[in-house]
Amino acid sequence: MKALTILSLLLISFLSLPVVQAQIDKGALVKGTTVTSEIRPSEVHRYDLALEKDQFVYLKLVQQGVDVRVMTYDPKGAKMEAFDSPNGKYGNELFSLTSDKKGTYTVAVLPFDDKEPVGTYELGIEIMRPRATSVIGQIDETFAFWDAKDSPGAAVAVVKDGEIVLKKGYGSANLEYDIPVRSNTVFHIASVSKQFTVFSILLLEKQGKLRLDDDIRNYIPEVPDFGKTITLRHLASHTSGLRDQWNLLSMAGWRMDDVITKEHVLKLVSKQKELNFGPGEEYAYSNTGFTLLAEVVSRVSGMSFAAFTKSSIFDPLGMENTLFYEDHEQVVQNRAYSYHSDGPGYKKSVLSYAVAGATSLFTTVEDLALWAINFSEPKVGDASIFKKMNTPATLNNGKTFGGGLGQFIGTYKGLNEIQHGGADAGYRSYLTRFPDENLSVMVFSNAAEFNPEKMAHEVVDIYLKDTIAAAKSKEEEKEKGTSETVTVDASILRTYVGDFEIQPGFNVTIGLAEGNLSATATAQPSMALTPLSETEFKMEGAPAKIEFIPNGGENVALLKLYQGGIVMDAPRVIPFDADAVELSDFSGAFFSEELSTTYHFEVVEGKLMAKHSRLSDFDLSPIQADVFAGNAWFFGKIEFVRDANAAITGFKVSNGRVKNLRFEKVL
Repeated sequence: MKALTILSLLLISFLSLPVVQAQIDKGALVKGTTVTSEIRPSEVHRYDLALEKDQFVYLKLVQQGVDVRVMTYDPKGAKMEAFDSPNGKYGNELFSLTSDKKGTYTVAVLPFDDKEPVGTYELGIEIMRPRATSVIGQIDETFAFWDAKDSPGAAVAVVKDGEIVLKKGYGSANLEYDIPVRSNTVFHIASVSKQFTVFSILLLEKQGKLRLDDDIRNYIPEVPDFGKTITLRHLASHTSGLRDQWNLLSMAGWRMDDVITKEHVLKLVSKQKELNFGPGEEYAYSNTGFTLLAEVVSRVSGMSFAAFTKSSIFDPLGMENTLFYEDHEQVVQNRAYSYHSDGPGYKKSVLSYAVAGATSLFTTVEDLALWAINFSEPKVGDASIFKKMNTPATLNNGKTFGGGLGQFIGTYKGLNEIQHGGADAGYRSYLTRFPDENLSVMVFSNAAEFNPEKMAHEVVDIYLKDTIAAAKSKEEEKEKGTSETVTVDASILRTYVGDFEIQPGFNVTIGLAEGNLSATATAQPSMALTPLSETEFKMEGAPAKIEFIPNGGENVALLKLYQGGIVMDAPRVIPFDADAVELSDFSGAFFSEELSTTYHFEVVEGKLMAKHSRLSDFDLSPIQADVFAGNAWFFGKIEFVRDANAAITGFKVSNGRVKNLRFEKVL
């Protein structure tokens, strides 16, 4: 899930008006009637929804063997919202709309892309009622679907001007015992944990016990000497170049519901021979860095990381129901258990992590609200610590990328925002702070289909409605006063045209028509590119930017995609005939010393299959000469290596957070 998050966000950003051949009118949606329908590739199913002014409607679509997305339109045909949960071909797509005028609204259902199989879905209206007018009522509408005894739930808290102005729970914390979610229910909040790890390091720095720019090997000599200094600052800002622990463990044959301890991670790190990139050269999200930071806290303080954070942070702030979970057998009272949808029902999502720092903070929205208040009214730490955490990190080239220390720094609807989200097993979390407005919102859930970022921002929209409107008006006035446009020579634009690979199986095609560039993602509509400079272009309709890397006047070989503080390299795709590949050339046994694991590649029924003693078989598809795409998230791109006699001697495998990990052919 972690490795797919950014790609899922990117795909969602491309959701636009469905430009597909077969538009099929399916009639009207009526409260109390569930529609069952079969959908095929390239079909769009359109449903009418007659509403009075100021009505709130919540709908549920249950996927049965096909991954679909949903889009809503107002009576004039203008797009309202797009919905797609990262739950594959089964489970719920939950969506809502609120009418601002009387008329017939449209719900469009279409396959995620043209590769989806024929499948069925059920669609029905769960809630239809007049829209709420009070703030509390609007919050209840936002969480309406999760306010059910037979589904996982959510908890939300809002801090305004140093006071907790809202704290509430919805749905069930435990489906087996009908235990409801309350504002004091304990959740695992995954990567939101990282800011506490950074804060602990900065507290120790304040005490003179370490420096943020110290070499990690000063404290953990087991980290290999890669020939370049990796500092604590690099670890805290995802710029260390260290490969991600979860990706490495998955490649080594671990399941994410295995018991995974700090010892496992440290041993894995000690065996690594290469970095993804030089420290400070790039940004790549790495959980490994925060596991190492937590270990630094423990070794420097002489206490376990859990004990240090309890005595130095949680107790002074009165966070009585908060702890770092370092023992998978530890009993935690009042905890929520995590789930994922399985058709119309739910299954347990087991989480047995016993490693803290990158994750594993257990807390409540009430307690996290106290943490949020500490940034404006400090009881622990001081302004110098907060400034370091809230300042965007800088790469070696002087550029920033949206990352702070354990947080991300950016804007939302024209307002300055500091935020981080989390996702482990079925747990979902999001903490966002708007320092200029002195507002913080925290949202937790125990359902894998829950979108905490979207839900938190809907709460923000309610509380900062007038401020957001004023910021929007100001921005529109600013745009009106800026008439200067950037013109790029056609000869330069032509060097940008072509196909570029963001990840195996997912490309962006850059087109040129009438002097204007466009970008088309795999199986998605085109989006216009507006030049910001000769090499940088804004993607219209998505919060993203593309930068073309000049190639001495020749066709560019690489573009960079910037989105949500993430930078993804996309090399140019070279035309290739996959049918001409002799798959048997790539069969054999391959061993990785860094992972202590072996894969066997075999040709089975015309496909090259990867086999591992602990994993399900998956296929490898040729995409370039000696390059394959793996049908497993942790085996994204496989590049085979040949010797002077053209014999295959091994391969390098990469995925979103691991680059060029080597396997040697042993059989």
